[in-house]
Amino acid sequence: MQIIYFLILGLFAGSIGGLVGLGGGVIIVPTLIYLFGFSQQSAQGTSLAVLLPPVGLLAAVVYYQKGFVDLKAALFIGLGVFVGSLIGSKIALNLPTLILQRIFGVLLISLGISMFFKK
Repeated sequence: MQIIYFLILGLFAGSIGGLVGLGGGVIIVPTLIYLFGFSQQSAQGTSLAVLLPPVGLLAAVVYYQKGFVDLKAALFIGLGVFVGSLIGSKIALNLPTLILQRIFGVLLISLGISMFFKK
């Protein structure tokens, strides 16, 4: 039964990802923590593993076909993400779970408030 719930989570996160560019950090991580009992680190690691091929490939192709992908920006941002994810994951694995959850929550709230009030 858990496999079905994982599939539903993936469908929902993929749909939201394709719609507004969110998925892993905002949908998958909290769901794995609160509905499936994952630790913060396990949820983040699982989310990152999920996002490797499917999101980047299919959603980006659709956006590219409509002229909404800057390949130069994507390449250089991707290189930064490649190195940054290594650095961030090493830091995350050395933080207590509670501290990591609080950093994650503050970041989400701050971004949400900023986007809500931006003109």
